Amino acid sequence: MTKAGDTMGVVIPRSPVAKTQLFFKTHWKRGAPGQPTPDWVLRFCYGMWLAAFAFKLLGSSWDMSWHFRWLRDDLAPPHLINTVGTVIIVVLVAIHSYTGLGCDKTSLRLMQAGLVIFLVAAPLDVINHRVNGLDLTAWSPSHMMLYFGTGVMQAGVILGWLRLSKPGKTRTGTLLALWAFFLENTFFPNGQQEYGILGLRAWERGTPEAEPTLLDFAAKQIGHPVDQAAVTHFTMPIAQWVYPVWGIAVMALLLAVARHTLGGKWSATSVAGAYLAYRLVLWPLLLVGGFPVPTVPFYLLFVGLAVDLAFRIGRGHHALTAGIGALLVTAFGYGTLWVQSQFRLWVLGDAHTESAPPVAYWTAAVTLVGVFVLWWAAAPVSRAVAARTARRRAALDVTAGAAEAPAKETPSIPSS
Repeated sequence: MTKAGDTMGVVIPRSPVAKTQLFFKTHWKRGAPGQPTPDWVLRFCYGMWLAAFAFKLLGSSWDMSWHFRWLRDDLAPPHLINTVGTVIIVVLVAIHSYTGLGCDKTSLRLMQAGLVIFLVAAPLDVINHRVNGLDLTAWSPSHMMLYFGTGVMQAGVILGWLRLSKPGKTRTGTLLALWAFFLENTFFPNGQQEYGILGLRAWERGTPEAEPTLLDFAAKQIGHPVDQAAVTHFTMPIAQWVYPVWGIAVMALLLAVARHTLGGKWSATSVAGAYLAYRLVLWPLLLVGGFPVPTVPFYLLFVGLAVDLAFRIGRGHHALTAGIGALLVTAFGYGTLWVQSQFRLWVLGDAHTESAPPVAYWTAAVTLVGVFVLWWAAAPVSRAVAARTARRRAALDVTAGAAEAPAKETPSIPSS
């Protein structure tokens, strides 16, 4: 007996191309969100989401390094790689919207809204660069719209997978990967300081990473010659309080949500570790390729560890978990960031470069209070989302059972 919604009597091929052909042959029909989805279709669809996010991840990572070396180019290779991911996403959202498979109404609306925001932000970013020149800072309005749009669609994908997938290793592994992508997209603006500090130190030691045309262009934007002030404005235009608040406080809250949905003992540490593993693979590839490299946020692993320990010590007492979490996140995050900053990074024979951006440590008090208040306040929202997800999964199980019932009642016909 095949499962409800599965393709009866059809062998599911291994090839992605053959799976795509089979999907359009057997499931391409209009439907409302929440249609019973065959297991192989759900896995194939969300596997394509992972592939799309991987293209966007590679493109965006290379793009930031590219912009610390050369003048902007709309058709630069990193932009083209990112565009491949965007095209896959457009196709996926169109399929979800038309068939209603692999999503419910809420997750579909998030996917659609995120895609619309991203597609509106992309041309605005091009126009912004045409008008304002470099606009290198990762925190500009048009760039923030791009991150926000991507984050909204990623939230939709996480919610859809969380509500529709069945418990097991595939569900857990895919959810962990989706949260790692979400973490990367949210953390991404901090790359400004991570690339910037190494770019500034490279210029100070007389071996600038940026091409002369880029430095000249950036200096002319503020009416300066290529001097210390111009290069500092180009590489490190962000206030020192931003990096730790975003990298520790915001990431801790994100990892707490990830830990809550994954449910494993070391889920937050695993998500942070997966992201750091990617950064550690990317770093030597950029260096060997001759591109600027960033500092690596090793402290994130300890922020994830702090979140996991808070959940384990709090043992279901939400206020206690939030309080312990705020203390551990602040201590572990700022402590390991300070330790990391004491080491020097060896890059191309130079051992006198910081391994972390400059940090305003007074923000530890802000992080302590902010993490506690927001973590504690998230309890009602968390309970509401969990209850809605449970009801949605129960409704889908009932629908799937109803679809399977006729097949059980139909007598088999003997072969002639």
